[in-house]
Amino acid sequence: MTAPTNGANTKSGTSDQSSRLSGRSIAILATDGFEQSELTEPKRLLEEAGAEVSVIAPGGASKIKGWDKKDWGKSVDVDVALADADEADYDALVLPGGVMNPDKLRLESAAVELIKAFGESGKPIAAICHGPWTLIDAQLVEGRTMTSWPSLRADLENAGATWEDREVVHDGQLITSRKPDDIPAFARTLIDQLAV
Repeated sequence: MTAPTNGANTKSGTSDQSSRLSGRSIAILATDGFEQSELTEPKRLLEEAGAEVSVIAPGGASKIKGWDKKDWGKSVDVDVALADADEADYDALVLPGGVMNPDKLRLESAAVELIKAFGESGKPIAAICHGPWTLIDAQLVEGRTMTSWPSLRADLENAGATWEDREVVHDGQLITSRKPDDIPAFARTLIDQLAV
């Protein structure tokens, strides 16, 4: 008797889910204070789809510490120091939120330059919650339709974006979402973009 071919015996329910992003390399740029679920969950979902995911952080630290809703959370390993990161090594960039994380990254010229390099390359950039703050500094929001945590609405509109209250907004290379509840749609949109 042959095994079923409909993928029902796999964890994801589809036989090819774990290989959709095989050969794809994705960067996550973050620093201390990233919203924990907004880094760890997209990372998990992207890896489950077959991608290799690297956490990039400034300062040469081997770990960065997350913020879990109302207090410090767990640390994650840093795979690549920001000083050594090159946009050419990756197929997409993910920018988690958390208030502290993007606010610190906006002050790091190397972080802004890396985001600009992704912008110039046309590769997908996925930013969630407060993550789009860094897109303003990288001058990538003018004329774009986006979403974010609601408190960023005026900042994005003042920088020339059109803001919408939706779980995910996909405009060209930019994929944006509002909050942790949107992570499944956020990750799925990036996976679909990279799997074409």
